[in-house]
Amino acid sequence: MLRSLTFARPVVELRALGNRNFLIGCILSFITGVGIFSTIFLTPLFLGYVRGYSAWQTGVAIASTGAASLIGVPIYILLARKMDTRWLMLSGMACFGLGIWSFSFITHDWGSAELFLPQMLRGFPQVFVVAPAVNLGLGSLSPDRLKYASGLFNMMRTLGGAIGIAVCATLLNDRTNLHFLRLAEHLNATNTAMQEMLHKVSTHFAALHGGDIIHGQAMALKQLWSLTWREAQVQTFADAFRVIAVCFVVATVLVPLLHKVAPPAAPSANAH
Repeated sequence: MLRSLTFARPVVELRALGNRNFLIGCILSFITGVGIFSTIFLTPLFLGYVRGYSAWQTGVAIASTGAASLIGVPIYILLARKMDTRWLMLSGMACFGLGIWSFSFITHDWGSAELFLPQMLRGFPQVFVVAPAVNLGLGSLSPDRLKYASGLFNMMRTLGGAIGIAVCATLLNDRTNLHFLRLAEHLNATNTAMQEMLHKVSTHFAALHGGDIIHGQAMALKQLWSLTWREAQVQTFADAFRVIAVCFVVATVLVPLLHKVAPPAAPSANAH
């Protein structure tokens, strides 16, 4: 770090962080990486582990995200010619955060139809959050600093994705157990719905195995455990999406702090 701050041409230009736009741009790029990569990590896991989707079914279910991104690109290019990119970025961050927040209402029966709108809200604004961050963050630096600072800027999105995935994986591991224990607290003799379910399921399995009541009760308890674990997983996925949504609330608040960056001057007609 000391070398990066004192050497004339460092590999990583940390001094560029003294520029407000570059600093905020790096933070926004980091949060964007968290949002893009973490949701790519979480959604297929949910569809595979909770819904039991195959790879093909999962691909079809999440295809709307890519389609929305493609739709967003020409719209962003058109609007960027007429509007301040800071406000485009603000709307993009807000829309992305709204899309992630809508994932927090997820239930165990969500499939392609239920995921369609949240994924459209997440996919459409991707170009609105990525392109302005680059333009506003790097566009405020002088050319001699730009070539050394661009590597740091580009790294932030990848770093955000890596840390976001790691945090989400930790949440899935720890909070699933927590939610399972909380749900299990309500599975007792006073829970009439549970008792009725156990009776029906045990009777059904006992009849399938020649009236073996013990086998029927064991299968009923196994099914109860599976249902409880599934709901604990769903609640944990909702927690992870809420954490990401909060990150985008922070990002949306930071966008107005950016300074407007003038577009680069066109080359003179007499230039050789």
